[in-house]
Amino acid sequence: MDESLRHINPNPTLSANIFSRTLFCWLDPLFKKGYKRPLEDTDLYNVCPSDSSEYLGNKLEDEWNKQLKKGGKPSLLKALMRTFGLQYMLVGLVVFFEEATKVVQPLLLGGLIRYFTPDSPVSKKEAWLYAMGVSLCAIVLAITHHPYFFCVQRIGMRMRIACCSLMYKKCLRLSNKALGETTIGQIVNLMSNDVNRFDQAVVFLHFLWVGPVQAIAVLIILWHELGPSVLAGFFVLLLLIPVQGFMGKLFSKLRHKTAIHTDERVKVMNEIISGMRVIKMYCWEKPFGELVEKIRKSEAKDVGSAKRHQALILAPFFASAKVILYATFTAFTLTGEQMTAYKAFFTVGMFQAFRLSLVLFIPFAIQNIAEMKIVFRRLQRFLLLEELGQSSSVDRTLLNQVDDKCYVELDNVTAKWDGNTSESNTLENISLRVDPGKLVAVIGPVGAGKSSLLMSILGELPAQTGSVKVSGKVSYVSQQPWIFSGSVRQNIVFGGVFDKAKYDRIIKVCALTRDLEIMPNGDTTLIGDRGVSLSGGQRARVSLARALYMDADIYLLDDPLSAVDAAVGRHIFEKCIVGYLKKKPRILVTHQVQFLPVADTIYILKEGKINIKGSFDELSQSGVDFSELLKRPENEEPSSPPVGSSVDPLSVHPELSEFGSHLSLASIAEGYEPEPVQLPEVEERAKGNVGMKIYVDYFKAGSGVFKFTILVLLNIAAQLFYIGSDWWLSRWSNQEEVKYAAIEKHRQFLEINNLTDSFNVSDFSGNFSSNITIPYVDSHFNIYVFTGIILAVFLFGLARALLFFKIAVDASQTLHNMMFARILRSPISFFDSNPVGRILNRFSKDVGHMDDLLPVTFFDFIQCALLILGIVLVAGIVNPYVFIPTVPLAICFVLVRKYYLQTSRSIKRLEGTTRSPVFSYLSATLQGLHTIRSMNMEQKFMEEFDAYQDKHSEAWFLFLATSRWLAVRLDWLCALFVTAVTVCSVLAADTMSAGLVGLSITYTMTLMGMFQWGVRQSAEVENQMISVERVLEYSRLPEEAALESKPDTKPPPGWPYEGQIVADKVCLRYSPSGPLVLKDLTFVIHGREKVGIVGRTGAGKSSLITTLFRMSEPEGKLEIDGINIQQIGLHDLRSTISIIPQDPVLFTGSLRKNLDPFQHHSDEQLWKSLDEVKLREQIKDIPEGLGAEVSEGGVNFSVGQRQLICLARAILRNNRILLIDEATANVDPITDELIQQTIRTKFRECTVLTIAHRLHTIIDSDRVMVLDNGFIVEFEKPYKLMSQGHGFFYEMVQQLGKAEFDHLLELAREADKKNETKHITANGVPAKLFKSQNSTLDSPTNLDTSYDISDLTYEITDIENSLKMIDDVSDAPEVGARAKKADAVSTNSSSVTPLTATSASDTEQTALLTPTSPEEEASLAETKAMLKTEPHDRTSDDENDEGDESLVLIKSARGSHTDVTEA
Repeated sequence: MDESLRHINPNPTLSANIFSRTLFCWLDPLFKKGYKRPLEDTDLYNVCPSDSSEYLGNKLEDEWNKQLKKGGKPSLLKALMRTFGLQYMLVGLVVFFEEATKVVQPLLLGGLIRYFTPDSPVSKKEAWLYAMGVSLCAIVLAITHHPYFFCVQRIGMRMRIACCSLMYKKCLRLSNKALGETTIGQIVNLMSNDVNRFDQAVVFLHFLWVGPVQAIAVLIILWHELGPSVLAGFFVLLLLIPVQGFMGKLFSKLRHKTAIHTDERVKVMNEIISGMRVIKMYCWEKPFGELVEKIRKSEAKDVGSAKRHQALILAPFFASAKVILYATFTAFTLTGEQMTAYKAFFTVGMFQAFRLSLVLFIPFAIQNIAEMKIVFRRLQRFLLLEELGQSSSVDRTLLNQVDDKCYVELDNVTAKWDGNTSESNTLENISLRVDPGKLVAVIGPVGAGKSSLLMSILGELPAQTGSVKVSGKVSYVSQQPWIFSGSVRQNIVFGGVFDKAKYDRIIKVCALTRDLEIMPNGDTTLIGDRGVSLSGGQRARVSLARALYMDADIYLLDDPLSAVDAAVGRHIFEKCIVGYLKKKPRILVTHQVQFLPVADTIYILKEGKINIKGSFDELSQSGVDFSELLKRPENEEPSSPPVGSSVDPLSVHPELSEFGSHLSLASIAEGYEPEPVQLPEVEERAKGNVGMKIYVDYFKAGSGVFKFTILVLLNIAAQLFYIGSDWWLSRWSNQEEVKYAAIEKHRQFLEINNLTDSFNVSDFSGNFSSNITIPYVDSHFNIYVFTGIILAVFLFGLARALLFFKIAVDASQTLHNMMFARILRSPISFFDSNPVGRILNRFSKDVGHMDDLLPVTFFDFIQCALLILGIVLVAGIVNPYVFIPTVPLAICFVLVRKYYLQTSRSIKRLEGTTRSPVFSYLSATLQGLHTIRSMNMEQKFMEEFDAYQDKHSEAWFLFLATSRWLAVRLDWLCALFVTAVTVCSVLAADTMSAGLVGLSITYTMTLMGMFQWGVRQSAEVENQMISVERVLEYSRLPEEAALESKPDTKPPPGWPYEGQIVADKVCLRYSPSGPLVLKDLTFVIHGREKVGIVGRTGAGKSSLITTLFRMSEPEGKLEIDGINIQQIGLHDLRSTISIIPQDPVLFTGSLRKNLDPFQHHSDEQLWKSLDEVKLREQIKDIPEGLGAEVSEGGVNFSVGQRQLICLARAILRNNRILLIDEATANVDPITDELIQQTIRTKFRECTVLTIAHRLHTIIDSDRVMVLDNGFIVEFEKPYKLMSQGHGFFYEMVQQLGKAEFDHLLELAREADKKNETKHITANGVPAKLFKSQNSTLDSPTNLDTSYDISDLTYEITDIENSLKMIDDVSDAPEVGARAKKADAVSTNSSSVTPLTATSASDTEQTALLTPTSPEEEASLAETKAMLKTEPHDRTSDDENDEGDESLVLIKSARGSHTDVTEA
């Protein structure tokens, strides 16, 4: 579906010759391009066919299926071996040849050294041959080493790709039971972290057999030279292997423990990022912060432990060469053998040849095997989860002939969700049939099994008994619309062929025309992850449009009208469900009872059984419970027609009602401005070098100055002792060489003079004096010093490794905490514009790099850099000729590295940005699994996933190839260096001793692999520091305002008392450069007032909630009970407002934790709140009760149940202000009625703002606010708005049809009467007590505001009478108390100067109190408090409405306030 994934840039390896492949010359053009400019993803080469995700996935799937068919326990390892084993075995021959060359090289070196010994038997010609042989070996190593590593890493990459592809296929087939057993976070972690082990694991396995073969060859050669003492060195070597192996195993066990914590952390992070809006609104940052902190602490503890073990693996390796030589030479000397330079350096060369493979590669291989065992176990567990095919029992047939034969039939179906622990079945004995052209409506209370019924038809819910037959292609619209990251068109066309005529028609019937016109790029506008940039109604309509575009035979519609407003709902119902789809079989699950008369058959579900079925007429006439359903909601008749009466055809078939549909179309064409769409930002790729500051910040995060200084000193000390050991060895061998030469001379002297050794030469007088001084060499002293040096090398090496890893783990921990703290505090706009996968990538991949790879790579680099420096200095001091080739080579190194890094950095960053979409796509797929499967789009999604994988493989392949390109070039330079040194040595034969030649050539040979490794590690460190850079970038994100208020602005305890909301010219935009979504809102909502908020989809209703919560900072002034909410802390504000959000969000954990994460309430209170939302019985059915586990995303509860749980949360919070955002859209009318009742009684004392699409839910509000295009266009009593015969609200109700209009008008009139009978009071004084000169009470200027009393006068006795009257009616204790307090007030004068209140204009809507002095301000406040009344019982018909619109703020007459205030 995403065309941007496909670009054509053929891979040059397909046409490259053997020379170009060996030396990686095919990459040269890419390096030229990368040097000039940063590479883009279009510069990447396409994957080779043998590396493509589809090819590899299919290959592995075939082998895995064979394993499954075999019976017994299937093995993923065997499947992989059968797929990749042969190529892997062939590559082993290359590594064998390379390691053999490493053994031959010291033999040739030995021959060359012998040429430099006195009286050498080696001729000059032979010396040149030996020198050429040494150089040739260096060149052979340069040629074979890198193609081998490239090949094995590529095989590792293929294994990873194949496993990912196989796992994705598995994801598409997972049954619901299996989905309950795993989580998205876990699957993402398997695909990101676990399979990455393949990239490393295969590299070293061949050394398990090459190493021992090589060791045996070396042992034989050295035995020949040194005799039995060589066994001492081998003993140490063999001791190191099991120790390293044991450490490796221990390390991988710890790694497994860490993986469990990482899984858990990534899972929690996924939930936090997905539910951030809810977390912020509920002020739950703290408990979630503590949860992540706790998991991270355990994880960091295990990471620290694993790193300590790694230090114990790496430190001995650093000292191992010295320890082996120490053991060999000590044994050799103590057995009385003569040590010479030739023997010393020949031995050094030989041990050097296979030390790497034995001491490092074999332990690595053992460790990798241990790790891979765990990975295989985890992958196998996932691959063996239950699949849909194994549990589905749907008999599907696709049509050959169009239209006529399609049907759905359920016959006595009984089904139950696996993992549903309650005893009762989800569906019981369900039988229904839908034929072409028939519309079946399914209604019933929350949790009755309506969605489950559709799931059983889709095969998602396996039938235990009975049969499901589906003939034709099915299209399904889910209750919660699923939108993936892509353009609107991609979401609708959904991988099909684009047909403009069909597309335009569908856009029209789904009422999307106007929305698309306003989007920045029309239907090519990119919408973010999960469709965050669309409003709820837009998401629902895009989801519906996708289903229509599929051109299926059968349509299953799960409540698609709940998220859209009444007008759009009617339009969609008429034009789409009844019009566009009229010939198809349709099953509509709905709570919109007004549409039922059109249905051919209606099924009423209750507790999983079909309670009753029949047509609308039959049900109406039988009178069974149907009138109850139609009692309150938007039905077509004010009451059910009496039995036998004829029903008005217009009301039964709304499509016949021209009046309604005409208006609806007109309004949709031009009636509203949808909310602007926010585009997902493109992920930033930093450019250029990783700055020095990043390194400073990294070490700062891990250590203070003191720790860092110690680390530097330890490094220097370890390196000095390391060099010291070599210097001591050459000094010692030189002494031995001199002593040996003197003894040799002395022996010859004796032979010439025919003297025996026992004969004392010095007894003779001078004639026979040989003048030969045999120097005294204290071998024991040399051994002691050597022992001390070796011990120091070991201890300092260990200390620096442990300290370095401690600092690295601390740094990782600190940086993670900084990033997490900042993410929790980031504004919501950040989460709307960044997909979950992208943010999650920083917490999984980048933190994983900092925990895992960076410390090892960095440590290795530091070690290599110090060794290289040491080697060059020593070799140069020993033989100054070495400096001649070193300078030009060093310049070449620097230039090549710089040239390489330009391209390598781009590729590494591209690898990072092409990885994110793979995981975003995976989690999007899992979220929309039911939709994808219902539309048979698995194959399409598989192809798309393969395309994303291939895109990542393009970058990864180049990442592997470019690092080899560098290494080959560096090794060739090193081979030249070795050649230069050997040639120099032969040329300067007269001035060179054997010891010096041995030392300089063995050093340059060591340098060969190490130099390129060091340079590559430095580049690798820089690449991995990008992860640190990315984490630091997120730890510097902009923050929201402070959570807690400053002491001087902190609201008083118990605020808000009334819940009055005053807005003055409030505007809102989602980003600094974005358009205004709310424009100049000015209104007053009085304390305890119930306000309905309506408007077309996208008019700014939800944005108003965003503003009240300050999710985005508004402009203008917004006050609650006189306190400016922009000046207080976010928690102080948000904790006082309850919300029931549009998309109910539940988190994994117990139900108890979901209701009350801070544990502020007792279980009794929790049960009570569940009882109030009618969930008590359903939760009691679950054995665990409140301890019941909520699975990821709350999918084990129906959408309606989730909504009710959110309502229970709001009841527990018991705040003064309640916001309800389409909260009852997904519940049936009866439950809706119960909820409305609960809200009326439980939130009687609260200010309630309700956003609703069902107009009946807000028709009895005190006032209705109508929004359009971000403006308030009407704000008035519903009855007044409906009876004025024009206006926005009037038109909206008109669109429901004549009968419904009359019904709602009647309801509004009743509600208005209720409000009329309430005492009309002005500031606590009943209106009838006013003595009016020019009373406006009978004809108020504006019902939005309080009554105008500017011309009223009244005596103080009136106030007293009023207070007495209030005292009589008040039965609430606090009201009584307040009234008594007012009664006790004594007065100074008998009459009061009239107070004036200016009549509020339409915009201002209130007259604000303006005292002239602080004393006046204080006393007026006191008077207000004393005079204000509180309502008594809201449930009675003649109740006093809480703080209703008659509450006025009195403006005092200037200069005459004293009497009043005293009164």
